[in-house]
Amino acid sequence: MPVEGGGKEMATRRKALVIGGSLSGLITGLLLRHHDWDVEIHERVDSELAGRGAGIVTHQPLWDVLDTLGIAWRENLGVEVQTRRVFGTDGALILEHTYPQILTAWDRMYDLLRNAFPSDRYHRGRELIRIEQGPDRVTAHFADGSDATGDVLVGCDGLRSRVRSIVLPDVRPHYAGYVAWRGLIAEDKFPAELHRQIFMHLAFCLPHGEQALGYPVAGPHNDLRPGHRRYNLVWYRPADDDELKRLLTDDRGTTYDISIPPPAVSRTAVAAMRAAADRVLAPQFGACWRMAEQPFLQAIYDLQSPRLAFGRVTIVGDASYVARPHCGAGVTKAADDAMTLASALARNVSVEAGLRDYEAKRVPVCSYVVDHARRLGAYLQAQLKSEPERRAAEEHFSAEAVLRETATLEFLTHTPGQQDSASLRVAP
Repeated sequence: MPVEGGGKEMATRRKALVIGGSLSGLITGLLLRHHDWDVEIHERVDSELAGRGAGIVTHQPLWDVLDTLGIAWRENLGVEVQTRRVFGTDGALILEHTYPQILTAWDRMYDLLRNAFPSDRYHRGRELIRIEQGPDRVTAHFADGSDATGDVLVGCDGLRSRVRSIVLPDVRPHYAGYVAWRGLIAEDKFPAELHRQIFMHLAFCLPHGEQALGYPVAGPHNDLRPGHRRYNLVWYRPADDDELKRLLTDDRGTTYDISIPPPAVSRTAVAAMRAAADRVLAPQFGACWRMAEQPFLQAIYDLQSPRLAFGRVTIVGDASYVARPHCGAGVTKAADDAMTLASALARNVSVEAGLRDYEAKRVPVCSYVVDHARRLGAYLQAQLKSEPERRAAEEHFSAEAVLRETATLEFLTHTPGQQDSASLRVAP
């Protein structure tokens, strides 16, 4: 029931402008439609999004949102794994942990959401230039000369958010001091023994100050048939500012800001990474990196927004808070943001009151998630830490801690030290 504000806004169906048509924007748009909003999504890219990112770890809150939206996912969301494994740098299996999870790919999640959103309300090639607010409306102005007016504007436009740059011009991503190499391998490339050891597991290798992991996801065109899937690789490596600049420079000498397009990663950098994988990682991971066809690079950033309500404008997902990937909760956090926003707007007749309600609920939770992800990643940025800080970071570096804490949501419901470790077992 409405609890605040006047009744004028509810006289007609309210309209939401969602800026950004990726996963966060689609989830937000669909949940607002679920609450009877008229929603338009405006995406900067002028072609259908595809092939963005690689693997996604799913969690119960995300499944709950899909259920709320009536999206059938239980038979084809992704690949279910039962166990986690840690391999020593010599290739020996040193620890195993039972932890069932469903692991999916960006493309699969995007297709499920995109197919559920009306195509005539999804507009491509709309690059936001400026926002204009009035007493009871908000207008988005786009680079192509078009504009759109609604009751609320929601920025779901990610790490480089144009909406955030307008409402919080001083808030920018903060580089964490390390990068992630990422890659995908077709399942049919795996030798039988290597497939047996790692393919159907969330597998880790933990060289000092680094972390490598891998897990299965759907194959091209969301193919989940055995033999047609892919293995998703991630390798976190420290990189100071000079090294980051080198990694973000392509073969023509062009240096990119914040991130580099996958095809632009230099051949020299890829060759150096493969050579390092053979020296540093377990042989299983070295073999995987040799098979990965087009490795790409992700610089790791933190982002925290001090506010989320700006009159009739707000921000959601990575546009507002970016937690390092160790929580494996990026899409789940975006879904929680969107669910909280939609519920807050439903409870309040006034849009401004609804956004203040949303802000009050999400700022503490999202700040905690970002801080927790920083703790998990602290040992990967040892070059930036004092000796006491490095010792504290070691708490999250043991094989047991990595298996227990990476890509799980227990930290939201348990205080440190309360996790049940009964299922951890040393490998024979």
